[in-house]
Amino acid sequence: MSAPATKGKVRGKRSGSSRAKAPRSLFDHELLVVTGKGGVGKTTIAAALGVAAARRGLRTIVVEVAARDDVTRALGVEDSRRDREVELAFGVHHTSIDPDDALREYLTDQFPAPLAELLSASRTFGYLAAATPGLREMLTIGKVWELAQQTRRRDRDKPYDLVILDAPATGHGLAILTAPRTFALAARLGRIERHAAIIGELVSDPRRTAVVAVARPEELPVNETLALERRLEDEVGLQLALAVANRVTPNRFSAPDARALQELAPSVVALAARRRHARARAQRAQVARLRRGLDCPVVSLHDLLHPAIDAHAIRSLAGELGRVL
Repeated sequence: MSAPATKGKVRGKRSGSSRAKAPRSLFDHELLVVTGKGGVGKTTIAAALGVAAARRGLRTIVVEVAARDDVTRALGVEDSRRDREVELAFGVHHTSIDPDDALREYLTDQFPAPLAELLSASRTFGYLAAATPGLREMLTIGKVWELAQQTRRRDRDKPYDLVILDAPATGHGLAILTAPRTFALAARLGRIERHAAIIGELVSDPRRTAVVAVARPEELPVNETLALERRLEDEVGLQLALAVANRVTPNRFSAPDARALQELAPSVVALAARRRHARARAQRAQVARLRRGLDCPVVSLHDLLHPAIDAHAIRSLAGELGRVL
């Protein structure tokens, strides 16, 4: 997490200052944060949003955390170093943030080299850092902030038009977004407080940051998404920009077909068709709950029925998203 600059910046057609114009679309933000209950397909949607943005000519990077690299495997790259920014399929860039690497980078930026090396090698300092509440989240969002800057930490690192954060599951994802405010309040004075406040300006500005919630059309994920909208506004000061109902089973039966289906004699085919129809009806009800309960648009993506999410599946989802965003 490099030291934030204190001046506003101009990012091509967008201004990073507090006077920035309201974004006209989801892709006019500097940062998209994708979150939701674990197992709902956040990483897939983050990658698909990245492909959709790249198709519009935006230099886009998808960021994973905790040294994960699911996006690289899905888009066909298996041997890239996780801490590097690499270009994957469809022109999408990717990196994975390791909080331990981010801590070493921060120490290098903030202290003279001998002291930074001493602290990095100190087991006691490592224990203290690990025990500091919210430090890993602060280092993570600090690195995300750096990726969103027009002037990068290293001269050779090119800026991005859009950074997409594949955030952890809802609770931890919120912790990452609230980390700058928490650290700014705890530090009160000094360099850490100033850095946290500047990073917090990006995270809490709806003209620069948008949050996308992903949910399966099931009761628990929908409940968590509805709760996320309330917590996001209370704790971060943002509203959900978009909700994605992921892997929705298409309803292939009309009302007369459904009645006829119930009258069929029991068979393996009839039972399977009835179960599919019942699942589709239940999922439609959950999507309707999302639409009633949220103040943001809700996009439904059908279940691709792929045994594994690969580049072809992500390209297909990107096409669906691109048509509605």
